[in-house]
Amino acid sequence: PKDYEVEEGAKQYLAAGCDAIVGLGGGSPIDAAKGIAVLVSNGGRIHDYEGVDKVSRPLPPMIMIPSTAGTGADVSQFAVITDTKRKVKMVLVSKSLVPDISIVDPLLLTTKGAMLTANTGMDALAHAVEAYVSSAATPLTDVLALNAIRLIAGNLRESVASQNNLHAKEAMAMASLQAGLAFSNAILGAVHAMAHQLGGLRDMPHGAVDAILLPYVMEYNLIAAVDRFVDIAVAMGENVAGLSRREAAARAICAVRQLNEDLGIPNSLREIGLGVEDIPRLSQNAVKDPCLLTNPRDIGVSEIAEIFYRAWEGKIG
Repeated sequence: PKDYEVEEGAKQYLAAGCDAIVGLGGGSPIDAAKGIAVLVSNGGRIHDYEGVDKVSRPLPPMIMIPSTAGTGADVSQFAVITDTKRKVKMVLVSKSLVPDISIVDPLLLTTKGAMLTANTGMDALAHAVEAYVSSAATPLTDVLALNAIRLIAGNLRESVASQNNLHAKEAMAMASLQAGLAFSNAILGAVHAMAHQLGGLRDMPHGAVDAILLPYVMEYNLIAAVDRFVDIAVAMGENVAGLSRREAAARAICAVRQLNEDLGIPNSLREIGLGVEDIPRLSQNAVKDPCLLTNPRDIGVSEIAEIFYRAWEGKIG
């Protein structure tokens, strides 16, 4: 959501004398609801709360009803809001942002089109993968992240192919929930730090950008978390028998690229309209994103730029 939308929502909340907030929809409406909750209880402008633990006062009750399977916003401690002047996505992180209730109903997922289903499903996969290889991962988040990966690998294709396949929808709803709980506690990594900048500068759809960036960031991070990427490969159904650990880990990247291809998601940022001239600015902005703090491998502006260039060209390996 845009900063001015959140601030207008807060004005309407106060004018109407509301005492609770219901967020219905995908990640943007839910993040807007969180932003409104912050402003009506803490005052100021939404920009004041960018960063970690800037929210000091309790929020009004929040009830979230996600209509997509992917964002995890309905259970996370994050809110992402676009600063329309700077053209960046602000990341707000606070335990106060975790909603009081999340109502997850797979029937709502049947209202989505195929491409939105694919993009949001890949967003959930990016959450799960980044949470699993995060430097802040724990045994609890590991269980949630790996099971989310299994569910997505086994059900996202079917969920995209048939909008009325309730078995696949339920599995994807559970995957989104588990991935959301995982990343809310283990945090994320370079995929999201980079994707936030594309959304802020060029208003590109977050899930599609995540899907494209994911294999390129996995390739960069692989040497820092080989065993974890082996686990991801196995969770995605890859046969790693007889392979070295490094070869088995690389199968996770292959599995993600194959899933993207099966879903009709492009291999490169160039295909979705990114201009190569934007990469230096995107890289400078990405290095400031708090999601980078838990990336498993150290990364700076030059490394981010190199990943952006590779993802723009569509070159892996």
